[in-house]
Amino acid sequence: MSEWEPSAGIDELRARAALLAKVRAFMSSRSVLEVDTPSLGQFAITDPNIELFEVATPDGTRFLQSSPEYAMKRLLASGSGDIFQLGKVFRSGEHGGRHNPEFVMLEWYRIDWTHYQLMREVAELIAETLRLSTWQIWSLDSLLDHFCQINLHDATKLELKVAAENAGIDVVGDLDKLDYLDLLMTHVVEPGIASWGLVFIVDFLEQQAALSRIIERGDNSVAARFEAYVHGVELANGYWEESDPDVLVGRFEADNDHRVSRGQPVREIDERLISASRAGVPDCAGVAVGFDRLLMLARGRSELSQVMPFSWPLA
Repeated sequence: MSEWEPSAGIDELRARAALLAKVRAFMSSRSVLEVDTPSLGQFAITDPNIELFEVATPDGTRFLQSSPEYAMKRLLASGSGDIFQLGKVFRSGEHGGRHNPEFVMLEWYRIDWTHYQLMREVAELIAETLRLSTWQIWSLDSLLDHFCQINLHDATKLELKVAAENAGIDVVGDLDKLDYLDLLMTHVVEPGIASWGLVFIVDFLEQQAALSRIIERGDNSVAARFEAYVHGVELANGYWEESDPDVLVGRFEADNDHRVSRGQPVREIDERLISASRAGVPDCAGVAVGFDRLLMLARGRSELSQVMPFSWPLA
């Protein structure tokens, strides 16, 4: 293939256009308003696991956004009602068969919904797109017990390390508990559920809450969030959103502490999001779906480059 040629064939581009239209029709039929927020923002996110592209402008450094989340929540606080966005997002350093630094994300928010209600709507979209008739819901602790015979809530860092080593994972350096959990997810759980079809994982650890609220589940506090997988490929990440501004500030500060411990730059907290939260982001649930991955699965492809007009090396 010459360097000027697109990554995907014309049939794939037609399928891409059809799925874009189908997603918009799905949202319109449910009276969810399409919005369009800036790709360049003044603030970066604090998440230690995501780095953004920095862009020099006459008004100072701006960041290509990894998600429209913060801007969309400002719209929610202004009274927008249920909204969705379907557009480009960016993440530095993410490149591979299922990752591209520039990709399309479908993100939407439902007012007065919990993550359980939103999970059903996500299932309906994915099942309709991929012609699936059923789905499963598993708690994270049940999956880890099933595949690794460990108790998520009681397991020590050492026990998680041993579980990783027993699974044949080459552990390098001194990792923390969440790092070991990530390894077990990518190397054990995801391959293990690859033949299960559509699987939702719920009840993550409190420390994995990100911007979701904390709820009680039995004797444990868990994050009110879910992840959706099809054939072991992660497609969606959804939250029953935490809107308390003081809680959010605390989490952003904890993120920055973690960034410092890793030698990463500290990120300024987005005060506009905090101000919107103080003004009143309504009780809601939100989800982000990787559109390119959804199309990849719908077309029976194994790599994003096969369904993207121009993947990263050719951009």
